[in-house]
Amino acid sequence: MSLSPPIKRALISVSDKTGLLDFARSLVTCGVELFSTGGTRKHLADAGLPVRDVADYTGFPEMMDGRVKTLHPKVHGGILCRHDHPEDMKSLADHGILSFELVVVNLYPFEKTVANPDVAIEAAIEQIDIGGPSMVRSAAKNHAFVTLATDASQYETILQQIETHGRTTPELRRQLAGAAFARTSQYDTAIAAYFAKILGSSPLPLPPSPGTDHRSPVTSADAVTLHLTHRTPLRYGENPHQSADLYAFADAPSHAFVNAEQLHGKELSYNNLLDLDAALAIAKALPRPAVAVLKHNNPCGAATAATLGEAVAKAWDGDPLSAFGSVLGVNVPVDAAMAEYLSEPGKFIEAIVAPEFHPDAIRILTTKPKWRDNVRLLRVGELPVGHGARQFRQIDGGMLAQNADDLPDEPSEWKVVTQVQPTPELHHELRFAWAACRFVKSNAIVVSNNGALAGVGAGQMSRVDSVEIALKKAGEKARGGVLASDAFFPFDDSIGPAAAAGIAAIIQPGGSRRDEEVIAACNKHGIPMIFTGRRHFRH
Repeated sequence: MSLSPPIKRALISVSDKTGLLDFARSLVTCGVELFSTGGTRKHLADAGLPVRDVADYTGFPEMMDGRVKTLHPKVHGGILCRHDHPEDMKSLADHGILSFELVVVNLYPFEKTVANPDVAIEAAIEQIDIGGPSMVRSAAKNHAFVTLATDASQYETILQQIETHGRTTPELRRQLAGAAFARTSQYDTAIAAYFAKILGSSPLPLPPSPGTDHRSPVTSADAVTLHLTHRTPLRYGENPHQSADLYAFADAPSHAFVNAEQLHGKELSYNNLLDLDAALAIAKALPRPAVAVLKHNNPCGAATAATLGEAVAKAWDGDPLSAFGSVLGVNVPVDAAMAEYLSEPGKFIEAIVAPEFHPDAIRILTTKPKWRDNVRLLRVGELPVGHGARQFRQIDGGMLAQNADDLPDEPSEWKVVTQVQPTPELHHELRFAWAACRFVKSNAIVVSNNGALAGVGAGQMSRVDSVEIALKKAGEKARGGVLASDAFFPFDDSIGPAAAAGIAAIIQPGGSRRDEEVIAACNKHGIPMIFTGRRHFRH
C-alpha cells in the first residue's frame, strides 16, 4: 500500500460530537480545510471554526429533512478517487471535484433509539443512517488513500500522525478501515435484529446467496450474524494457560449481566464471570428475598426467607464447606444484615452480584473481613423476568442455538400422580426445589427443606448416583424435606433411598416408560409425587 497523499481536506459529518471541536481545531492548525453538513457544520461554525458547507460545495441543497445531503458524486468522487490513477484525477479536474483525504463520520444512534422498548417504529426508522454508512464504506474501501475516523477514540492517533508527517501511515489506515467495516456490520446487525423483532415469527425469505441452490429459498433462520464488542481482556481462561477476553452483544440490555457495574474488588476472572452469571440466574428464579451460593457453576446453597439476613444464613448452611470461596447471587439489594453475616470469621467469598447494595453493606464488606480488598461487588439494577432469549453455544466449527430455559413454570399445570396429596406447605417447598433444580448440571437432584437447599447431586452420569450424593449431602436435613429431579426417573430404584432418608415429597417431569412403577414405589412409601410435564436438563 502506498503512502497516502498529504491530508488537505476533511469531510466531517457526525452524530456523536464527543471530542470533535478539539480535533477539528487541531486539524485547522495543521492547515486542513474542513467541509461539513447540517448540525455538524453548525456545531463547528458556532465554535468559530472555518468550515465549508457541503451543500454550497455540491451546489445541491439538503432536502427531505436531511435525508439527502451527502449522496452526491462530488462527495463520493472525492472520497473514492485513486490518487495514483491518472484517469481518476482527470475526472476530478473535469468535473470540479475536490479530493477528501480525511473522512470523519459516525452514525445515527439507532441502537440507542431502539433500546427504548416504547420507541415508535417511525422514530426507529428515522434513525437508520444512509449517507453515513455510504461515506464510511467509500472511505474504508479507498483506505489506500483516505484516512477514516468512525469513533472519537481514534482522533488522537490520527492527529499525532498528521501533526508529525502531514499524512497517516498505511498500517493505521488499514486498521481504521477494519474498524469501520466492523462498525457498519454491527450497525446493520442491529437494524436486522430490530426488524426481526417487529416482524415476529413470519419474516419473508431472504434472497439466495451466491452458490445457494435457488430451488431452496433461504429463510431468515438460515443466516445469523452475531456482533460482539470487545469489553476487556481477562487474566486467563478456565486455566492459566488459556487466554481469554470478555465480549458483549451490541444490543445487550442495560440490565444484562455483561453490563453489571463493578463497585469494588480486584478484576474478575473467566470463572468468576461464569459463576456470577449462573448465580444471578438462580436468584432471579427464586422467591424474594433469596440468595444463591455458587461453586464451580453449580449451586451448593440457595434459600429464601422473611429477611435477607435469614436467607443468606440458610443458603450458607446448605453446604458450609463448599460455600467457602464461593460467589453469591442475590435478588434484592444487599443490606447490612447480609454483609455482617458474611463478614463473620471463617467465611470467605469471591464475589456478590445483586440489583443494588445499601451503603452500609458496601462499607461493611469493604472494611471488616480479611478479604475486604479483593471481594468483587457487582450491581446489575432491575432484575427482569426471564423471556426465553436466544442463546448460542459454540461447538467445533459451528454454533448451537436455543431459547433460554428461564421462563417460569406454571404450577397449575402440574399433576399429583400419587394417592397421597402434598400438603400446602410441601407444595410450597416443592416449588422452591423445582425452581432451584433447573440450574443444577444434569443429571440433577436437589433436596430442600424449609426454603433452603440441603443437598445437591450434580453432573453425574447416573441419576441414582446424583440421588445418593444429594441425600448424603443433606443428611438429617433430608428428613421432612423434598426431592426434585430435573428429568424423569427411568427406574424406581431411587425412591427407596429417598424414603429411607425421610423425604416427604418428590417432584419430577414424568414421561418414563416406567412411570407407573415409580408411582407405585411412592405409593408404597406414602410419598406424594408431582409430575410437572417439563424437563430441565442443563449440560
